[in-house]
Amino acid sequence: MNSRQQTAAVSLWRDQRFRRFWAGNTVSQFGDRITELALPLIAVSALNASANQVAWLTALIWTPNLLAILLGAWVDHRARKRRLMIIADLVRAAVLLSVPAAYLSGAVSLGQLYAVALLTGAAGVLFNTAYPPFFVGLVPRASYVDANSKLSASRSASHVAGPAIGGALIQVFTAPVTLVVDALTFLASALLIGRVRVDEPPAAGDATAPPLLQRAREGLALVVRHPVLRAGLGCAATVNFFTFLAGSGLIVLFASRNLGLSAGVIGIAFGIGATGSLIGALVAPEVSRRFGVGRSIAVGAVLFPAPIAIAAAADGPFWLRAGALAACEFLSGLGVMLFDVNLNALQTTVIPDGLRSRVAGAYGTINYGVRPIGAVVGGFLATVIGLRATLLIAAVGGVLSLLWLLPSPIPRIRSLTPDEAADAAG
Repeated sequence: MNSRQQTAAVSLWRDQRFRRFWAGNTVSQFGDRITELALPLIAVSALNASANQVAWLTALIWTPNLLAILLGAWVDHRARKRRLMIIADLVRAAVLLSVPAAYLSGAVSLGQLYAVALLTGAAGVLFNTAYPPFFVGLVPRASYVDANSKLSASRSASHVAGPAIGGALIQVFTAPVTLVVDALTFLASALLIGRVRVDEPPAAGDATAPPLLQRAREGLALVVRHPVLRAGLGCAATVNFFTFLAGSGLIVLFASRNLGLSAGVIGIAFGIGATGSLIGALVAPEVSRRFGVGRSIAVGAVLFPAPIAIAAAADGPFWLRAGALAACEFLSGLGVMLFDVNLNALQTTVIPDGLRSRVAGAYGTINYGVRPIGAVVGGFLATVIGLRATLLIAAVGGVLSLLWLLPSPIPRIRSLTPDEAADAAG
């Protein structure tokens, strides 16, 4: 095992390499929040898209994950994972810049938005499959939860301020032009990651490497056999499917059309509500130390989807409708951070070094692959039974994800020591 993985936990803020990666991750997260608001608003306001068309826009972002199992197997046998992450950032920047260019020339269309969603999603899969080996080369094992907490806190902070900033920018500059900001954040991320040096072990040569499909099967086989990975995947995939029934596009559509909220108000409500995810990311290490990693994951699995019912029940005066949307985002954000920070750290601990990208690909194919399915089903349900009923189904179904965890070893795992990881694998 790499000696860095065995070192005691130290302050990651003293590590210049981690600070650079954290900074790149942070700026791109803020840009993403703007795009998450801008893309559906372009479809709704500029192109008069229906609920089903908005759902397809969300689905296409996640569709490339269906091929993540193959891409992960390919990435595992590439020597320079960091270079792949930089390429992914540059591709996303270029694709996003095509939207304001088309808008200024009067040529923006729903077809282009679909293409942008698909291509940025594909680049995201490349980044995510190259990331796990990069992460373990950057962070010692004892700091896995702390590192995930800091990175998740950045994501949470972006949810606090990003939508409010995005809503204001969209009202001033229009949604298509605002996408320039996200493109610039990906360029900044590429520059900062390019300055992070990590030890990357040499990849197996083409002559000795097993066929691509065999490598992909090896990653999937480990996920299926390992009790922690299997239960974690089942839980995450279930909660993702149901929360994507109400994906961000339909939430924006519901807030705009059913609750009568403007883009600025929606952004502010999302920003206020997202303080829950920031708090969740910051307290996740302490919660896991007090109550155990496994129990924190179980609590998060329930608290993440359940508050969607609050938004679905929203009615009455303006302040109550906006407040319900913010409350939904606050509690859900708190839950998802307890879930993600601890589950990601646990998975990083139990996955063997030589299989990280393959397992990430197999995991992503299922976990993220259900998201476009959930989004499409959500669009169909919203068309047939309405947005409010669809949100209620998402809340109830998401809570059922807990059933994957209860019979597994996960609730009994308190820490990420090698002994507990080995016992969980047994």
